[in-house]
Amino acid sequence: MTLKKGFFWGGASAANQYEGAYLEGGKGLSICDVQTSGDKNTPRKVTWKKENGECGFTYMRLGSDFLVPEDASLQVIENEHYPTHTASDFYHRYKEDVALMAEMGMNSFRLSIAWTRIYPTGEEEKPNEEGLAFYDRVFDEMKKHGIEPLVTLCHYETPLYLSEKYDGWKDRRLIPLFEKYVRTVFERYKGKVRYYLTFNEINCMEASPFMAGGIKENTPQSRAQGSHNQYLAGALAVKAAREIDPDIRVGMMTSYMPMYAYTCDPEDQLLIMERRNQVFDSIAIQAEGGYPVSVLNRLKRNGIILDDRQEDYELLKRYPVDFIGFSVYNSGILSTHPDLNEKGGGNLWTGLKNPYTPVNDWGWGLDPHCVRISLNELYNRFHKPLWIVENGLGALDRFEEDGSIHDQYRIDFMKQAIASMKDAVEKDDVDLMGYEAWGAIDCISSETGEMRKRYGMVYIDADDQGNGTLDRYKKDSFYWYKKVIESNGETL
Repeated sequence: MTLKKGFFWGGASAANQYEGAYLEGGKGLSICDVQTSGDKNTPRKVTWKKENGECGFTYMRLGSDFLVPEDASLQVIENEHYPTHTASDFYHRYKEDVALMAEMGMNSFRLSIAWTRIYPTGEEEKPNEEGLAFYDRVFDEMKKHGIEPLVTLCHYETPLYLSEKYDGWKDRRLIPLFEKYVRTVFERYKGKVRYYLTFNEINCMEASPFMAGGIKENTPQSRAQGSHNQYLAGALAVKAAREIDPDIRVGMMTSYMPMYAYTCDPEDQLLIMERRNQVFDSIAIQAEGGYPVSVLNRLKRNGIILDDRQEDYELLKRYPVDFIGFSVYNSGILSTHPDLNEKGGGNLWTGLKNPYTPVNDWGWGLDPHCVRISLNELYNRFHKPLWIVENGLGALDRFEEDGSIHDQYRIDFMKQAIASMKDAVEKDDVDLMGYEAWGAIDCISSETGEMRKRYGMVYIDADDQGNGTLDRYKKDSFYWYKKVIESNGETL
């Protein structure tokens, strides 16, 4: 069994990392617009300002408390660099970028719609026509080149106003606001967009509730409530799709990292089982239509009481998603042994350093088999179509004097990843819809806010402080990926 005819080959991006023009066309501020750049050693900052003019910041450390003074509001302040404000400038260069994607042979492209381009605060009665018209132009350009949009409805893009007023997705009042936004999008782009994802890496509410949901209060209660509210909003998106356009397919999106036990100690095996079950639980709620009993029992044991209604569970049951999208970059190692403490790198989920895998420039382990393992674990558990919507290698690319970028390391990484993906389809009969390489064109890093942590097959002349022409240059991987797509994965 080879990859099916019509398999989706493409790339992926997010509005806040790629689009730029953060206040143009009537757009409002999102939580990303008050996040500064960082690096692999220093977390990104979220900036705030008090009424008396005093300014400050809190670090975006995963799993830590998010400390902002009660009398302060999150704001853009002077003398800080906010990489989302310009990003890769797709807003002004979308025609050029879509043409580059088409030249690579891509027949799909994952992008997100910035909620604040459509409803600047989230509470407006009527949508912002300039924002809607921008995405009309983008989708029309993609159609002209035969590229299918895969649209993420909320890619870490909670409107800043809703974060400040309601503490983000902790409050149920965001559910109808999101439904209004979704229905506006579905109605406007009916016939132009067939595939949607609800929330990017929805399970990352546990790692960073502010990034995933604009929630400042980092407690088990607020994280559980924020997740619950997003599950309901996702089900309402499925419901809206059924009512507006039966051709729309709505998927969920999760961050997935297969975890390995460091030792054969049964305690380590139990730890892996528990971690895997936690990730599966989040998927099950959306893909199978309700909370597993184990999740409800765990919430009860931990003293978490959801602000819920009986109709919540009826909604989840009636409107599960059509497919499962996921990101996969590497694998992780866990152990119960305290003497094993050398940390490994990763995006939102990390573990111990794996002695059997090399690492990239940011310490992420490069595991050639993690794609096949992920596909098998997800498909054997849920038996729903899968779509790899993020996979790639962040690296320090060198721009040569003649404008060339020789990124053989990226080609080697992607070659192994795609071979692993093909094994899952051809040997294991996994139902796979497509493969989206993260950052078809360079964009800023969500984790660090850097531009130099490059993933794309097209280089952008910009540095970590936003300096540069923003001109585009094809890397060696551009030409390699073109051949891969032309052969439907047969030529690697």
